[in-house]
Parts: sequence; C-alpha cells; structure tokens
Amino acid sequence: MKNSYGSELIYLNALNCISNLGVRRIKVLLDCFGQAETVWAASLDEIDAVLNLKGGFEQLRKKKEALDPEKEWLLLEEKGIKAIAPFMDDYPTLLKEINHVPPILYYRGNLEIFNQPAVAIVGSRRCTFYGQEVAHKLAFELASAGVVIVSGMALGIDTAAHRGALESSGYTAAVLGCSLDCCYPPGNQELMEQISSCGVIISEFSLGTEPLPFNFPQRNRIISGLSLGTIVVEATAKSGSLITANYALEQNREVFAVPGNIGSPYSRGCHRLIKDGAKLVESAADVFEELALDHVLEEQQSFGFPEESLSEAESKLLNIIPYQQLHIDNLIRLSGLSAAEASALLLSLEMKKQIRQTPGKYFCRI
Repeated sequence: MKNSYGSELIYLNALNCISNLGVRRIKVLLDCFGQAETVWAASLDEIDAVLNLKGGFEQLRKKKEALDPEKEWLLLEEKGIKAIAPFMDDYPTLLKEINHVPPILYYRGNLEIFNQPAVAIVGSRRCTFYGQEVAHKLAFELASAGVVIVSGMALGIDTAAHRGALESSGYTAAVLGCSLDCCYPPGNQELMEQISSCGVIISEFSLGTEPLPFNFPQRNRIISGLSLGTIVVEATAKSGSLITANYALEQNREVFAVPGNIGSPYSRGCHRLIKDGAKLVESAADVFEELALDHVLEEQQSFGFPEESLSEAESKLLNIIPYQQLHIDNLIRLSGLSAAEASALLLSLEMKKQIRQTPGKYFCRI
C-alpha cells in the first residue's frame, strides 16, 4: 500500500479529509511539525496550540478519531485514483509557484502532459453558439500544436474547450470542484472518461466531496495556476470565469479575452477584461505570440482545407455564410442558387471543415 515516499502521502490524504483544516491550515501545520505523519501523531492540544481552532476544536476531534489513514488511502487505490504532493518531482512546476499551493493533488490519467506548455480556456456555463464555436476552435488549434488545454469541465465553454482538444488528438486537463469519485455535471460522465484516457482529471478535494458552490472559486486558482495564460471566451459581468482571470493576474500569468457582440450580456466580462488590459484574442496565433511560443506555432499543422482548394462556387457561397447561424432558406435566397445546388455546396464546405451545420438546417462559418 505504501509508496516510495513512505507514509507521507497517506497522512497528507488523511489531513485533507478533515474538512475544517483546509489548504492554509495544513500548510501551517506542515511548517510547524515538518511532516504530515508527525502532524497526525501530534495531540489535539498541540494542534490547537498552533491553529487556535476555538469552536472548531470539537469538530476536528470527531473527524480525526473517525479516520483511519490507511483505509482512506486504500479507498483511493481501489478507485484507481493517484495522488501527488509538492515535494514530488512530477508535481506540476507552475502550480508550485502560486499562493496556497495544494498540499495534495488527486488525479486520474497522465500528469506528465504538463511537461508541455498549458493554456486555460474558460467561460460561462450559459453561453452562445458563437462562444462554444470559438472555444472549440481555439482549443483545437492550440492542442493540435502541442499545447495542453486546461478547463473546469463545466457545461458551456469548458465542455467545448475540452472537446476541441480531444478532437485534435491533443491533451486536455479538467480541474474539478468536487472529488474524483464524483462527476459534475453528471451529464459529462463520458467526457470525464475521455479526458482521463487522453489527458488528466485533477482535484484537490478528498473522496466524497460534493460539488458545493464555494468549491469552484477555490479550484479556479488551480486552473490558472497550471497554465501560462488564461483565455476567457464568454463571461457575464459576474461570471466565475473572471475569478479565474483574477487568479491568473495574481499569479503573474497572462490573461486573454475574446471579444463578442456588444449587446450580449455574455460579452460584458470579456470586454471589461480587454478594457483593463487583457490581450484581445482573434486566433490561436495571438496566444502563441503573446506567450512567446512561436516555436510551437511553427510546428502547428494546417487545419481543414486552405481556401485556395475551394472551387469558385464554394468560395462564393462561403463568403455569404456568416459566423452566426443562418438558415438554409436564407442562404438559398442570398446566393441565388437552387436548393439542390446549395445543398451540394454546403455539404462540400462542411466536409472541408469550412462551415458547421446545426440542428434545424442552420449553418455557420468556422
């Protein structure tokens, strides 16, 4: 059961299972006692003398007495969940630089992907089709060039970013606001399995931790902390994505924002970031340039078909198709083509990855 680091991880996990300790208090205890096993062996009075728990003393006593560190570690192993601490070589280097470094990280998948540069893509759960398309496209292009895409596996922009990275056969990492034995949102169970097979799922929360609202702002510091920069695709004025952007600034990382419709509430957060100095992003090239990853950009493969490979008829129709959804009837009217001609050209453009069809016979440029 024990690993090459002896019992230190076992006792770090046990301390992390006590909910009224948390990241800051665990660090204080480790600074004072030196090792997690020594902390665990200390008396409650010794611990309280360091932390001054006051009303939380009784809660600590009950939880500590109910915990068996060896059994808790065995539960992790049974679920195929691994753990890592900052003193271990494979702990993500960038994450060691942030304030309130997680004393233990749980993961499923391949943590070694963080030997490559990583960029976070975040945004609103409730988002527009435009936002999803942009997140997907940026993730696809960045991941195709070898950049790890980090996000939070939430609905909306996060999900689009993960899927874009997966479809490029690149790497992606999801940081959860709950424990790894819980999938949130539940509808992303299949996506969670795909990410753990082709990337990594990460959490700082011990087994049995539910996706409580206050967990998500806390996990956002890890999303930005793992990344050289954070791209906000769509965000309302009070979006949690802005918390991630603020963490990125505190961590001396780059912040990027995608502009949107000036009338859309989902663009207000991004526009505010741009006004405050965030780098405006129109393509993956903007990210490569700002992060000085030009060497990665040179290795980037071309995506889809170059426009030179389109026929004259395809090019004419493509110039009519906007980046917002437009119904096929409107495209037929604007192009002057017959229904059969338009359908054939639309199918060809879709196969050449120039446009995308959405339910209801709507089309948009990508």
